[in-house]
Amino acid sequence: MTNSGLPRRASLKRLAPVVLSLAALLSLPAMPPAQAASNSVVLRIQQTGAIRIAHRESSVPFSFVVDGKPMGYAVDLCLKVAEAVRTQLKMPQLRVDWVPVTPASRIPAIVDGKADLECGSTTNNRERRDQVAFTIPHYIAGSRMLVKADSGIRKWSDLRGKTVVSTTGTTPLAMARKMDESGTLGLKVVEAKDHAEAFAMVESGRADAFVMDDVLLFGLRANAKNPATLAVTGDLLTIEPYAIMLSKHDAEFKKLVDKAMVAAIYDQETQKLYRKWFLAPIPPNGITLDIPMSYLLRDSFKFPSDKVAD
Repeated sequence: MTNSGLPRRASLKRLAPVVLSLAALLSLPAMPPAQAASNSVVLRIQQTGAIRIAHRESSVPFSFVVDGKPMGYAVDLCLKVAEAVRTQLKMPQLRVDWVPVTPASRIPAIVDGKADLECGSTTNNRERRDQVAFTIPHYIAGSRMLVKADSGIRKWSDLRGKTVVSTTGTTPLAMARKMDESGTLGLKVVEAKDHAEAFAMVESGRADAFVMDDVLLFGLRANAKNPATLAVTGDLLTIEPYAIMLSKHDAEFKKLVDKAMVAAIYDQETQKLYRKWFLAPIPPNGITLDIPMSYLLRDSFKFPSDKVAD
């Protein structure tokens, strides 16, 4: 198993994105004029002079807030996209308006037009694609659990009769519920409004395990007061391709965002940002996560595509 928690034996054929040529990304069909006008993110950006970026509060190192400022790996990528929009639309004065969201409110923020991009730790899956669109994945995570180091919990079967917490509106929460559909484990599954609350429940002993994407758990653990008292453990329940989320009703904007992501990957900007946020000290405490890029993500960057295996 790599430091990122992704097993090398995972099937690349099943998990790696389907190869799409850049030409395919540039040939998306146009919408009818009336529909395009009513749903046009590009038109809204031109009219308001702003691009609205949704961010999270505590999704370290992807999207979090320090001293009132949104930052992180996904936030930096969204700023790259915003710069591409600024150039493409010839709007040098384009401003960025920040929109804080939670796991429960992030999809409605895009669907209702309150945000143009959602830059966090959001998995591209079939259920969500019914409501929104995603650009090219920028990270591939897997669901595990965070527990007290002295709890004796090391595998999923150790959770028998325990209290498990996960965050509202996330795929790990759904997996935690599904894990004990038969009731044989006797799990008590509770919801937290955000990752910080779920983490605090384990720290305080109100929950025995926090089920979430491994990289987020590593980030929360690294910034804890006493990291050595906590452990990230368990085999992977799921594979989670993270991507920037956007409206599914504006093909022109989707094409622009895809082009910006392809350029960032081919110009090595994405790789530089990865090193900045995963292999170097990060705010607020100068902790280094030390999570090398997984072979799944590295290989996916060779053939950037918004297509993922469900």
